[in-house]
Amino acid sequence: MQLSGRNQLAGEIIEIKKGDVVSEVVMQVGSNQIAGVITTTSVDNLELKIGDTVTALIKATEVSFIK
Repeated sequence: MQLSGRNQLAGEIIEIKKGDVVSEVVMQVGSNQIAGVITTTSVDNLELKIGDTVTALIKATEVSFIK
């Protein structure tokens, strides 16, 4: 499989907040946490659960840096 998104971060799911339509998935990547919102149908279809190792594919039009 080839993907156009180059920002890929592997980590472990630490929290899933399921809603009726969308769910928030929080993952631990090193000492950082990343949260994303996906459809609850996708959470169910992927059978995501706490402790799963996943890769976040981030494709954004803007990235901000703080120093």
